Amino acid sequence: MWLPACARIGDPPGGPQDKRPPALVATYPESTAVLPGFKDNVEFQFDETVSEGNSPNFGLGTGELEKLVLLSPTKRVPVVRWHRSRITVRPREGWLPNRVYRVELLPGVVDLRQNRTKTGTTLTFSTGAPLPTRTIKGRVVDWSTNRGAPQALVEAVIEADSLVYRTRADSAGFFSFGPLPLGPLLVYGVLDANHNNRRDNREPFDTLRLVSGQDSVGEVWAFRHDSTGPRIQTIAMNDSVSISLTFTMSLNPYQRLPKDSVRVRVLPDSTDQPVVAILPKEAYDSVFAPPTAGRDSLRADSARGVRDTLRRPRPFVAPPGRRRGLPPVDTISMKPLTSRPQLYDRLLIRMGAALVLGRNYRVEVKGLQNANQVAGTAALGFKVPERKPPPDSTKAKADSGKGKGRARPDTTARRPPPPPPPPPGP
Repeated sequence: MWLPACARIGDPPGGPQDKRPPALVATYPESTAVLPGFKDNVEFQFDETVSEGNSPNFGLGTGELEKLVLLSPTKRVPVVRWHRSRITVRPREGWLPNRVYRVELLPGVVDLRQNRTKTGTTLTFSTGAPLPTRTIKGRVVDWSTNRGAPQALVEAVIEADSLVYRTRADSAGFFSFGPLPLGPLLVYGVLDANHNNRRDNREPFDTLRLVSGQDSVGEVWAFRHDSTGPRIQTIAMNDSVSISLTFTMSLNPYQRLPKDSVRVRVLPDSTDQPVVAILPKEAYDSVFAPPTAGRDSLRADSARGVRDTLRRPRPFVAPPGRRRGLPPVDTISMKPLTSRPQLYDRLLIRMGAALVLGRNYRVEVKGLQNANQVAGTAALGFKVPERKPPPDSTKAKADSGKGKGRARPDTTARRPPPPPPPPPGP
């Protein structure tokens, strides 16, 4: 009797383990080719079978292979197919005449042994239009961290016909994008959170305009664009004369509000309280920081000097990028940038009078702008917490003996001496 069985293809036992990623051996058509009437698929041929991935390609941009293909110019997700050792690509609407197409295969193609490619390739060809030679360069920065945005999505929109070309930045946010047609461009830098290679709503982005002949984009600072003004999320008492406000979105770091834009009232009679200033935390600390005692600082410095003289020198350890013969790590490109101030969502209000414990207040801020410079009025009420009085340390503690109110015996009192022995008899 025959029994059903399944077979799994794998390496023969005893051989060396294959850790080499799949290699690209051919592409079709040739790059920089002019092909009027082109109707075929673009193909990427590898030297071994590659993995289709766990997520299938349904035309939504969420498939494993769909995330690795950038086809421009098109507004729809391309048709990406897996054919064992080949990956084919074509636009969903078909190849249009007199267009320059750019197909980029990103790093990340995996073989059956989970070896992943670390480099990609780009194929550019035309269906009748002349091939361009323009290349733009720049960097996408995440304004929330003031650092380069790794793998950020870059879009170049041709103003003449609104065609959109796409690419990805490197691990530090830098990009070199081309060839692109001549003429004015709108360059978008997008933090693609869902990795679908599209600029979606609520994703942080920013844009710059390049005129014809300008190829240097510079820095594109991506941030969340909100169409409404900021609102107060929480209010807390910072100290007896200051209030901390936390907002629902990042604020315009270049704006400094005057003190008359803030109104603080005591409820329920709505009596206005004097306001001295409203500032970000760093500016507030620099203006209203408490003075430090000179004696304490000198004592700390002298103690620090003694500790430093007793500290043993640590052995030199090479950074990770310099071990095992690797090139040194580019730490300069990973440092926070200072060409723009840091975004923040918190402001401190300095009061002219002390806050009253247990009272209710209402704070109103007018003309406050978010990072997109959309202004609005934010208002919210809060209550200053009541502090409980400390326990009375002079109050006698309860007796731990049996029975309530029973006095504890005095163990320190001296016991009376025993009575003398009786005199001896006759």
